[in-house]
Amino acid sequence: MGQYGNKSRFVLHSLSCRCKQGLGEQVSVICVFELRLWRRADSFAGLIGKKSMDSIEARWEMPSPRKTVSRMGEDYVCWSRMQAEAGQALDAIVRRKELERRAGRGMFCWGVGNAPAVITGALARLGEPVAAVFSIMKSRPKAVDVNPGRIVAWRRYFDVDGTVRPMPRHVLVTSRAESASGPKSRHFALMCWSDKPLLIQHGEQFDPAAYRNAGGTGAPVGASQVTALLKRASQGEGVSAYEANLKAWLVAAYWVRLTDPIDCSPEFSRIDDLTNGSVDEWLQFVDRARHESELAEPSNAQQGCLL
Repeated sequence: MGQYGNKSRFVLHSLSCRCKQGLGEQVSVICVFELRLWRRADSFAGLIGKKSMDSIEARWEMPSPRKTVSRMGEDYVCWSRMQAEAGQALDAIVRRKELERRAGRGMFCWGVGNAPAVITGALARLGEPVAAVFSIMKSRPKAVDVNPGRIVAWRRYFDVDGTVRPMPRHVLVTSRAESASGPKSRHFALMCWSDKPLLIQHGEQFDPAAYRNAGGTGAPVGASQVTALLKRASQGEGVSAYEANLKAWLVAAYWVRLTDPIDCSPEFSRIDDLTNGSVDEWLQFVDRARHESELAEPSNAQQGCLL
């Protein structure tokens, strides 16, 4: 869209809001037309399939395997440092996430401990391509992550509109049940998609010095930041202690706040036995681990805003 790109994206967001207020199918069709124009102008595959906002949102929730790009667009990058967590070694977590990815036709969620940058919701609404890069931590995992007292599974999340939604059936995000201040009441997750199997790779450097935090003052990446939304600022220093060990794309709501934790059922202890299981076995395992038979509709009190 050339010089009108930013303005057009603002109009698209405004139209989508008006559609949700019930101004009729005509506005929805206009919105789809404009989004298609934007899709052709952008390098990232878009979200459009049918001429209604409901169908757009449905496709947003479960991305198609066709929605990919040929290269990692590094203007925006979500960088996360990974290590053992919730009683599982890192290699076991990656094998579990590969099962999840297969069951979700490319979509999987990666649990993280910190809230997203404020700009994340706007990028998700615009469909701005954001690469997800995972690097192995240099430090050893904490003892509390290797051997947690209790493990919980998270069953709901807040979407970009602040609506509480059930986690997709194939997704299993876990964490330790306790934080330093007491029982954990919230956790976070990156909603990711990849058309390639998840395997820990070596040999490709990732230089955080080439990036700055997206939004705010654009500060350099802090040593204590485990997961951060970044924007490229330079070519970096050429040498980095970190590698891009795992890569994907952010999709749907990108980086979400989780809620409704529940103690994992005893079934969870069998998780390492299922890393080479079938998709059907994985779905049944997730149902039991998350106590899906007990999952009720969210109450009004559970509604909130996406962080």
